[in-house]
Amino acid sequence: MFGKVKQWFGIEGIKVELLLPETVSAKSGIVKGQLQFTSMNAQIVQSIKLKLIEVYTRGRRKNKVTSEYKLGAVTIFESFEVPAELPIIIDFELPFELLKSEIDEMADKNVVLGGVAKLAKLTRGVNSEYRVECEVDVNGTRLNPYDSKLILMK
Repeated sequence: MFGKVKQWFGIEGIKVELLLPETVSAKSGIVKGQLQFTSMNAQIVQSIKLKLIEVYTRGRRKNKVTSEYKLGAVTIFESFEVPAELPIIIDFELPFELLKSEIDEMADKNVVLGGVAKLAKLTRGVNSEYRVECEVDVNGTRLNPYDSKLILMK
């Protein structure tokens, strides 16, 4: 009885860890990485959801505004078993498309405007952070394993 309750809440169940490169090329349009699954009990993964999110911050102090944009998402509908005490590693590719602000579009037009755009971003307090999120749907578990990692976009 207690074992079924632990399984339902995901205690001693599957744990997932994102294994990502520190930097990703913005021009490539793909984040390549791996997922490492570990578990104390054998369980079955039904699907994996991956997302790349941009956290776009602008402004300073009281006027600071933060927005989140989903740049890419993929769902892997591959069912497999994660055995007890044996890690499983799965490769993945997450395609994405960057969103460009007005300042970024201005910088792409020519080199001179690129310098002006960098100065405008600095004065307006513009910053972007990128995060990869992973949620795993496990058979018989109410609380799904989840992991999130920040990456640098170059």
